[in-house]
Amino acid sequence: MTTVPTVYLARHGETEWSKSGQHTGRTDIPLTPQGEADAKKIGTRLAGITFARVFTSPLGRARRTAELAGFTAEPEPGLLEWNYGEYEGLKTAEIRQRRPGWDLFRDGCPGGESVQQISDRVDAVAAKLKGLSGNLLLFAHGHVLRVLAARWVGQPVPFGRALLLSTATVSILGFDHHAMDEPALKLWNDDRHL
Repeated sequence: MTTVPTVYLARHGETEWSKSGQHTGRTDIPLTPQGEADAKKIGTRLAGITFARVFTSPLGRARRTAELAGFTAEPEPGLLEWNYGEYEGLKTAEIRQRRPGWDLFRDGCPGGESVQQISDRVDAVAAKLKGLSGNLLLFAHGHVLRVLAARWVGQPVPFGRALLLSTATVSILGFDHHAMDEPALKLWNDDRHL
């Protein structure tokens, strides 16, 4: 029997921009004091689970969350947040003043990543993870993790719009019946540890 991976997702702790609703792609914003406290609680939530591999986005807010949670993580560039290009630092309402009806998961970002580009990037991460076994842990960002969950279960990127994901939450991707052809969302946006 092939051992399929179970993938734990941890979104980084709160930052000033996540708190205000600003799109934070590649700008390396630090965690707030609350974000740091919540990151430690992720460690408490995951205590006692043995992880075969731990990966993190190379950005400081994800790396710091992993560190405060008590994990040494390998950088994985595929876990970088969506590149918002011209929309970096803006709130959705501000973007929609410029471009009425804009939807990240449908339209992507000018000067940043298109929906196809993030889909391709995340598909590569999903393929890598599906080639591993045991418990895996990823520290990353809200939108890229929502896209990863959508693509994990074979859905298009816009499905990620329906998967709200708060800071410092834990989610789990796995498989029904331990079968590689039955990918599933086992847990989503769990904040019971906060």
